[in-house]
Amino acid sequence: MSSFFPASYSTLSPDALASLISKEYGLVDTRCKLILRGVGDTYLIDSKDGKYILRVYRNSHRNKAQIQEETDLLLALKEAEVPVSYPIIDLSGKVIQSLNAPEGERQAVLFSYAPGRVVLVLNENQLYHLGNEMARFHNVSSQIKPGGNRWDYNLDTTLFQPLEMLKSAFAEDPEGYAWIQQSAKKIENKLAELNTSQFSTGYCHYDMIPKNFHFEGDSVTFFDFDFMGYGWLVNDIMTFWTQLRLDTPFGRMTLEEADKSYLTFLEGYSAFRSISEDELKVVPYLGLGFWLYYSGFATTHDTFYHFVDPGHIKQRYAMVRNMLEKYLI
Repeated sequence: MSSFFPASYSTLSPDALASLISKEYGLVDTRCKLILRGVGDTYLIDSKDGKYILRVYRNSHRNKAQIQEETDLLLALKEAEVPVSYPIIDLSGKVIQSLNAPEGERQAVLFSYAPGRVVLVLNENQLYHLGNEMARFHNVSSQIKPGGNRWDYNLDTTLFQPLEMLKSAFAEDPEGYAWIQQSAKKIENKLAELNTSQFSTGYCHYDMIPKNFHFEGDSVTFFDFDFMGYGWLVNDIMTFWTQLRLDTPFGRMTLEEADKSYLTFLEGYSAFRSISEDELKVVPYLGLGFWLYYSGFATTHDTFYHFVDPGHIKQRYAMVRNMLEKYLI
């Protein structure tokens, strides 16, 4: 019997995956191509029956119960006709495939293909429709009881835990680390002044930025719910607001254009779901937590270690400070 040196992460054969997908889903003339490595591996499946996306999760990143909760939400969204890339059910009724990889069991899910493409700067109609569909997503996600296998987005998980995880990354920027600590305390105090018990809660996407939705004309389709968790739904509004603020230093739009885009998006959202003034007030305050959460995550995943190199993180948080400092008063 042959033996292999232990692996912590392997790249599964596209040809073998194509054969598996053909067998399990009954697709004809199936071809498979690796298109992205990250927290999971993403493959394009092309067949006579159409295009699909196969996501193979790393076993160090998501367990089967966590993935099941993600697919359950997506199927509920599909049932409600919210435009999402949804899991495909195989011939035996399964949504999740368990694969015996060199590093151990990995899970895979076949998703519908999101039509269209990534659009970095949205026009007025696209902004309005994005707000419509995010609100419709929240109308569904706010009614589903949490399954208990995902995680909560709160001050501890988005601010204070990541701050501890990032201490060594700020070795070359103690002044920057001190600013984040002070800002985290300001945010905690600001939220304590508000009646946050009235904030809407539910499953959040927590990464509502252009790389995670496609537009075909003015119609949007959401995908990549890998960081789906439970918390205030305004977190999703915050992530899109953060992207608009990021577009300004990158030269894609002026601050005035970003503000106008945000208002159009909110008009679209409000057409399907109400949001309070207090929830909107905290959007910039939650923005720091978005950056810290993903920076903290980068310390736990080898694909992203370069994002928390001290030199890189000093530069990144100088930009974050410039974006957010005027709001954190």
